[in-house]
Amino acid sequence: MKVILLQDVKGSGKKGELINVSDGYGRNYLLPHKLAVEADAKAMNEMKNAEESRQYKIEVEKANAAANAEKLNNQTLTIIGRAGKGGRLFGSVTSKEIATEIKNKFGINIDKRKIVLDSDIKSFGTYSCEVKLYTGISAKLKVMVTEAEQ
Repeated sequence: MKVILLQDVKGSGKKGELINVSDGYGRNYLLPHKLAVEADAKAMNEMKNAEESRQYKIEVEKANAAANAEKLNNQTLTIIGRAGKGGRLFGSVTSKEIATEIKNKFGINIDKRKIVLDSDIKSFGTYSCEVKLYTGISAKLKVMVTEAEQ
C-alpha cells in the first residue's frame, strides 16, 4: 500500500514522503492515527502542488535576499553615540542598533541575529560587519560610529 505521510513517523519516513508500507500497518495504524493518507490521484496531486508552492516560495525568498544584498553591499551606516572619557562610548553599538539603522535608511527588516560583527564596537571609528540574508547570500557593510554633537 502506498501512503503519503502527514507527520514524521519513526522508522518509516518524514512528513510529505511517499512510502510503501504493508497493508495492515497502513490500514490499522497510519490511517486511523492520521499519520498518513492513502496515495490516490487526489493526494498525489496535492503533494505535487504543495512541493511546487514550496519551491516557488524559496525562489522568491532567494530573489528578495539577492536584491537586498545588492542594496546593502559596500554601504556605510552612520551611528551616533555618546562619548565618555578617552573617546570611548557609553556601552557599545549592538547588532540591534545596526538592524534598526538598516531599517530606517534602507527599509529592509533584518533580524539582529543575522548581523555578524567582527569585533565589539566600543569606540568611535569605522567597523565592518556582515549581514546574512539567506543561506549563501550575505552582504558586507561598514558601520561608522561618530560622536554626538552637543
